[in-house]
Amino acid sequence: MNADLATRLGDLELPNPVLTASGCGGTGRELAQFFDLGRLGAFTSTSVMMQPRAGRPTPRMAETPSGLLTAMGLPGPGIEGFLEHDLPWLAERGVRTIVSVAGNSVEEFGDLSRRLRSIPGIAAIEVNVACPNVEDRGRMFAWHPSPAAAVVRAVKAHARPGVPVMAKLAPDVADIVTIALACVDAGADGLTLINTMEGMAIDTGTLRPALTGVSGGLSGPALRPVAVRCVYQVHAALPRVPIIGVGGVGSGRDALEFVLAGASAVAVGTTLFHDPMAVPRILRELEEALGACGIARVADAVGLAHKPAGYVPPQVRPEPAPATAPAAQAPEGDGAGDAPVAEPGELKERLS
Repeated sequence: MNADLATRLGDLELPNPVLTASGCGGTGRELAQFFDLGRLGAFTSTSVMMQPRAGRPTPRMAETPSGLLTAMGLPGPGIEGFLEHDLPWLAERGVRTIVSVAGNSVEEFGDLSRRLRSIPGIAAIEVNVACPNVEDRGRMFAWHPSPAAAVVRAVKAHARPGVPVMAKLAPDVADIVTIALACVDAGADGLTLINTMEGMAIDTGTLRPALTGVSGGLSGPALRPVAVRCVYQVHAALPRVPIIGVGGVGSGRDALEFVLAGASAVAVGTTLFHDPMAVPRILRELEEALGACGIARVADAVGLAHKPAGYVPPQVRPEPAPATAPAAQAPEGDGAGDAPVAEPGELKERLS
């Protein structure tokens, strides 16, 4: 069975739910050496700021068991360099591009959104609220509902009409649902869950922190259970809000886990550093996983883990009957809205 992988993020229609995570696909040129970027649901840019940044000095990456610590410092060409060199390259190749923006103040976020407003071909804007607010002693916008909402409101006010605004939230908070609600109330069309989680490693050879920034963001498989929990909790509170699930996606089954928790799309990040061909493989594995579960459309699997035990949506197909078995008698009725379904509990058995 060939599953229908099409999905939606608000008004944005995507041919499939597999994206790149911000900061993990470079400018796009790096990944284009390995596969056609048009196969992506969308490419997410590295977070763009108003001014060029060199980022932190090295070392700014350290491997950990089942993960990676990074403290990059948001290096990049700034908005002018991005619009002059990177975005046109992606547009010329027809790549659906989500532009990630980051700032040091609410005003800077608003200025970035204003600068992007007149630029055609932007699929969506992702607001990286896990940035330090220089006006509040460097505290992260994502740590509290009010500043996170203020950033989203500033971006939404200046964004091009019809371009979805996605708020990317951090997991290092007491209640991510409250912050998600604040961002949606401020105008976010969807959410990206989650950013990295703060962690630290010490080099026992040098007896010093492994990163020049001391602490860094933990990503990779070690983060996935936290990310799935966040997606599940937020989808339970906001079932109609589209979510991009991020954190340790390395296989089609990982992607399906996020979808079942409530994500309409997933973003691949750390996996790309050691497997730049991961996206085509994950797409194939996701389609196979859906087929093994008898699920005809990825949209029908979104949030399925929230349904009561035994629930089977009408789009779930039963296993085909043996060729020698007699044809099943069709039930009486006009047939309107009828669809073959699996027996109760069959889907749960297939997913186990």
